[in-house]
Amino acid sequence: MADTAAPKEGLIYKEHPLRRIGNMIYYGSMADKYIIFMQVLESKKEQDLDVATRVSVQLQLTDPDLKSRDRVVKRSEKNSLYAAMDIAVIWLNRALAGK
Repeated sequence: MADTAAPKEGLIYKEHPLRRIGNMIYYGSMADKYIIFMQVLESKKEQDLDVATRVSVQLQLTDPDLKSRDRVVKRSEKNSLYAAMDIAVIWLNRALAGK
């Protein structure tokens, strides 16, 4: 019997890949023109979990020929990871749609 399951791609959130490295989160694919970079700047302990209280969000170009500061198209700071992901989805979808 053939294996019809999709290959393991990692975490996908609203049709885009989501990767975490330490306190940095990358949302989107490097194969696309834009990607979202998020960094947890501050967090607090809630019972046994660290909860983000300050998150930097940046819409960036993926062009490797640009300097890192020239890649940033938009930036914002949010007070929770939920709010950061909310704006990240909107920014990435609009940028990839060409709006």
